[in-house]
Amino acid sequence: MDPMQLIIRWLHIGSVIVLVGGTFFMLFVLHPAASLLAEDQRAALRAAMLKRWKMVVHLGVLLLLVSGGCNYWFYQIPAHPKDGPYHALMGVKMLLGLAVMFIAELLVGRTKLAEKLRQQLPRFLAINLTLALVIVLISGFLKVRGTVPPKKPAETAVVAPATVDETKSDSKSPEKK
Repeated sequence: MDPMQLIIRWLHIGSVIVLVGGTFFMLFVLHPAASLLAEDQRAALRAAMLKRWKMVVHLGVLLLLVSGGCNYWFYQIPAHPKDGPYHALMGVKMLLGLAVMFIAELLVGRTKLAEKLRQQLPRFLAINLTLALVIVLISGFLKVRGTVPPKKPAETAVVAPATVDETKSDSKSPEKK
C-alpha cells in the first residue's frame, strides 16, 4: 500500500470516528444529562459546548472532504475502472456524507435556521447518526465486495473444419505396398 494512501485513510477514518462518536456522545450522554440541569446552567453548558464543538466540526468536515476526495480520485477510480455498480454506490455514499456534513454544519452555525434546528437537537443528531450508519454499511459492503474484473466481450465460437488424419488408413482405400 502506498504510504500516502494510508495517511489519507487514517485521516478520513479518524475524522469519521471523532465526528460520529461526538454525535453519539451528545445524543445519548450529554443531552440527557444536561436536561437535569437548571435552565441557566443548561444554557451556559450549551454555549460552551457549541463553541468547542464548532471547531471540531469545521476541521472534521474539511478533513473528510479532502481525504475522501483524494482517496476516491487517486485510488478508487483507477482501482474500479468501468465498474458501474461500485461507482453508483460510492455516489450514494458521497451524497449521504454531504447531507451529514450539511446537517452538522447547520447545527453549529450562527444563523436563525441553525438556532431553530438546535431547538430540536436530539432529532437532528439521530438523523445524522442514522445516515452515518447507512454510510458505514455501504462502505463495509464496498470494501468486502472488492474490485470486480471487467467483463470480456463474448467470444464467438469458431468451428474449425474437420481434418482428416492422414496417418490412419481408411479401410476402403487401397494400401500401398
